[in-house]
Amino acid sequence: MITKIRVCISFLSVLLFFNCKNKLFNTKEELLSYLSNEETGYAQHKTVNGYDFTLSYRPTDLLVTQEIEGNEITEDMVEGLRYKYKNYLYFNLSISRNNQELLSTVPKDRMEFGAMVNDLAFGMRDKVNLFTKSKDTIDMIDFVYPRMYGMSRATTMMFVFPREGGHLNEDFLNFTVEDIGLFTGEVKFKVYTDIIKNEPQLSFKN
Repeated sequence: MITKIRVCISFLSVLLFFNCKNKLFNTKEELLSYLSNEETGYAQHKTVNGYDFTLSYRPTDLLVTQEIEGNEITEDMVEGLRYKYKNYLYFNLSISRNNQELLSTVPKDRMEFGAMVNDLAFGMRDKVNLFTKSKDTIDMIDFVYPRMYGMSRATTMMFVFPREGGHLNEDFLNFTVEDIGLFTGEVKFKVYTDIIKNEPQLSFKN
């Protein structure tokens, strides 16, 4: 009986080890496919008042590979870039309507168009928040809004926050988007910290 219990404990330990181990991918395409699967928790989607919201967590190695594309890869380069990006959390927020970016569907005239451009380019720092389960706010470091001039199917922005150990000890973080004039009210996403602490990695071996 004791032997059976020991065998079960050993099996569970091995199972937990492999479940918690960071997944390793050989190509950027494989990693992106994994991240886009909502079952993994790295991407979440909500539709509110006809607008589609998608929140995606971007792991460190995805930022690394985007910077070294087209260059000869060395171990020192990879480790240097990992060090550069590892202390931050990166989230992409995409908003669309009818598979079009906001500037192509929302503004009714030039004045509304200009106001929305200003809000997207400069006002999102006050509209997007990240805070812990215990309501501690994580201050945003930066956000990026690239104008796509109607060439994209969604308005996509990247938000950057500090990666602090204390915050990641919480079960989850809350990512919220206040209404930006779309009459959606506040849109809220729950990001479980396990997916951040065990984020997937890329193999950069040639």
